[in-house]
Amino acid sequence: MHPAERQTDYRWPLLWAGALVALVGAILLGVAISESEAWAEVAGALGLSFVGWGGLVQSFDAGALALGAQKATAVAGPKALVAGTLVWLAGWGLIAAGIRRAPASGEGPSPAAGAPLYPRLARYRDFYWSTLGAYGGGILLAELVLLLLQTVLSSGVPSDLGGAAREAGGGLSLPPTIAFAIAFIVSMGVAFASGFVGASRAQRLSFPEATIGVFYLGLPVPILLSLMERVPSLQLALGYRLREVTYVAGLIGRPELAYWLVFAALVLALVLGINTGFIAAGSGRVDLRLGFELFVARRHVAVFRPSLLLGALAVLMFGIIPPLIVYFIIRGAEAAVERTRVKSLGLADPLAAASAQHRMKLHEQSPTMMMTALSVGGVGVGVMALIIVLSVMSGFEADLQQKILGTNAHAVVSRYAGDLPDYDKVMQQVKRVPGVVGQTPFIINQVMIASEGNVDGVIIKGIDPHSVGSVTDLPENILPGGDLGHLEQPARILPSSAVEDADGRKDAEEEDPIIGKPSKPAKPTVLPGIIIGRELAASLRVVVGDRVNVVSPLGTELGPSGPIPKSRAFRVAGVFYSGMYEYDSKFVYILLKEAQDFFAVKGATGIELKVADIDDARRIANQVVRVLGGYPYRARDWGEMNKNLFSALRLEKLVMGIILSIIIIVAAGLIVATVIMLVLEKRKEISVLKALGVPDGGIVKIFLAEGLQIGVAGGVLGLFSGLAWCLFIEKVGIKLDPEVYYIPALPVRIEPVQTALAVIIAVLVTYLASIYPALKASSVEPVEGLKAE
Repeated sequence: MHPAERQTDYRWPLLWAGALVALVGAILLGVAISESEAWAEVAGALGLSFVGWGGLVQSFDAGALALGAQKATAVAGPKALVAGTLVWLAGWGLIAAGIRRAPASGEGPSPAAGAPLYPRLARYRDFYWSTLGAYGGGILLAELVLLLLQTVLSSGVPSDLGGAAREAGGGLSLPPTIAFAIAFIVSMGVAFASGFVGASRAQRLSFPEATIGVFYLGLPVPILLSLMERVPSLQLALGYRLREVTYVAGLIGRPELAYWLVFAALVLALVLGINTGFIAAGSGRVDLRLGFELFVARRHVAVFRPSLLLGALAVLMFGIIPPLIVYFIIRGAEAAVERTRVKSLGLADPLAAASAQHRMKLHEQSPTMMMTALSVGGVGVGVMALIIVLSVMSGFEADLQQKILGTNAHAVVSRYAGDLPDYDKVMQQVKRVPGVVGQTPFIINQVMIASEGNVDGVIIKGIDPHSVGSVTDLPENILPGGDLGHLEQPARILPSSAVEDADGRKDAEEEDPIIGKPSKPAKPTVLPGIIIGRELAASLRVVVGDRVNVVSPLGTELGPSGPIPKSRAFRVAGVFYSGMYEYDSKFVYILLKEAQDFFAVKGATGIELKVADIDDARRIANQVVRVLGGYPYRARDWGEMNKNLFSALRLEKLVMGIILSIIIIVAAGLIVATVIMLVLEKRKEISVLKALGVPDGGIVKIFLAEGLQIGVAGGVLGLFSGLAWCLFIEKVGIKLDPEVYYIPALPVRIEPVQTALAVIIAVLVTYLASIYPALKASSVEPVEGLKAE
């Protein structure tokens, strides 16, 4: 046996026996722990043994158990515990006995003994501690930078530039989403830089160092944040300090999912930095030039050929069947004409005909070119589908947000307990907060509303007609025939029975049943007005001018037989239509003074606010609370009041984006196959380049550039076709039933950020898919590639 060959001898009977004995020991240990009810004590140690700082924590824990015998008795107990431990150790002893080093070979040294070692092997080192520090420290530093920067930018930084904000009680702060975007970009840069520095130092990818660094220094932070959502003690200790982080993570409904997605993005940035550092410094010196490599890559794959791009675009725009039919018709006609020409040429000059036939064969597409076209089309389909679906879902989200914010306020100021008797003074203070553009007081409660046709439970809201239009779209939502001003002038509301008389005809005289003489009817009682939704009006079977009764179980009145619910009659002053079934069927509005009298409320329940930037509503609401002096005042923004609904929409969009990204991943598999076929086809050329002095990093650049060209071409085609389809849907429209969906057509909203992200994801996936074939190409030795030549 040569010394360089594997010298490990596996004794499989001992290995199988040891595994079986260790399994029996594990079962005995499980039974012993169950009998002693100690799973709570050992679960944490077992979980730590797999990730992060588990080994170190368990070592300290074992030392503490050894020093404190009284703590060890909590788990000790049955004899099965001791027996299981012994059997477990015996099993691992058998496994260790089954692995032995094979005896050394008796052969003498080879004729090459003492010769200089191959340079690549001579420079090789098993492990780089500095690279481990760069990878692990970089990913940990990136996570800490993200948390600290997000907290600082969102909480408010005192600054001389924010004079108005400082007067309002805050500092120079950013909306949570913008703060997260800045912190995320900076942390990604930190992770990328650490990967670049570590790979440049080692001049190789250093996968062991990267794995250890990510597991032992990167995993503890997302694990701690995930546990914080479920462990009350951690929530009390860290929740207040990281409230801005948890708020942004909770926008998608599942904070744990957000933590792990961000961690995956940081690891991706680290991997990109590692690969870039290896490419730049893999030859022993930093070389960022790409001119020669890009030239070779363009000549190899020829992705940006007009025929390929136009054909892929036609498939994306019109489907696969019509373009293929046209393609085969054109190619068939061209082939028939060319064969006829070669045949005619052969009758006159056979040698020229043979040359023409040879050129015709050279123009035929090779299998690699065909797979390149399929890869470009696959990436384009993935990007197009991602853009169209996300744009449609964004359209639904925008339509829903518009309807919700048209009926509800951007923020609500109230007290933790009780009403606001001095709401006028509070409104004067709130008016000074920058960003507040409208405010109105309100009283809200739950009541029963009844008509002659039906009865229903609703939410009644007392409003100020003069200021409610500055906060909500209620005045614009009133249907023809009603008027919001009738709440203050209920005498102008005509009863439905007198609507016809309003055209100019006088009321007919009635004969008095007692005196037998004609008399005019009594003047109808003036009832306060009420505004109801269209769906509620249909349910109650009432129109403008009809009478309805509002019954409240709160503030009961005494009657002959005891307490009875308070009831009051109202006349329908108008019907509104918001486009949301929940609001049109459950909301009614009355005058604020009528609500104060009906519910015996002094003042208002709260104050509704409208802000200039709805994405900054949370920060402005916090500013309002600081201006009011904090407790007992509180403010809730629209995102908090509708958290479950919008979180579900964001989570659905995220999951849909991840699912559709699988199309791009499938296309990435085609890219791997395409680049590998290029490597097999060009082994001779690779050997020649390396023999001429091109380093391994240069070969990697060439094949990464080829994969990137496929990704960029597919991403651009998918972007163009996706935007074209979105504009077609928006302009032409896909009709929907308004009675079912409450919208007349399929909504589309093209968001620049998510559209750009779709293209970036495609380019990144194709880049990552090209790394393995590029590394295989760089490992080709010149002698091996030129053996067959």
